[in-house]
Amino acid sequence: MNTRMNTRLYTDGLIDLNRQMGLKDPRPKEDISEKDGPSFKDIVNRELQKVNEKQIEADKLTQDFITGDIEDLHRVLIATEEARLSLELAVQVRNKCIEGFKEINNMQL
Repeated sequence: MNTRMNTRLYTDGLIDLNRQMGLKDPRPKEDISEKDGPSFKDIVNRELQKVNEKQIEADKLTQDFITGDIEDLHRVLIATEEARLSLELAVQVRNKCIEGFKEINNMQL
């Protein structure tokens, strides 16, 4: 038997063993589907949408307070602070992602 065939038999044996143990197939998937979970892009988009919604809600509450439609100052302040903290967290996550990307880019192979 040649080396390629030995490697294939060994790999197939490991895959069968993984299945018997209830583990996932370790081979890389050519087509990653939604059943494997949302992509990084989808997660980031969803979370940025939440940050945007908090900003819009805080702006609306502030406008309603200014016009006298609501009188609950605490609710306005809490919404504004939540929006500020959400935006600050999003900026920090972005900075860490950029830092990680730069580190990967600078790696020597």
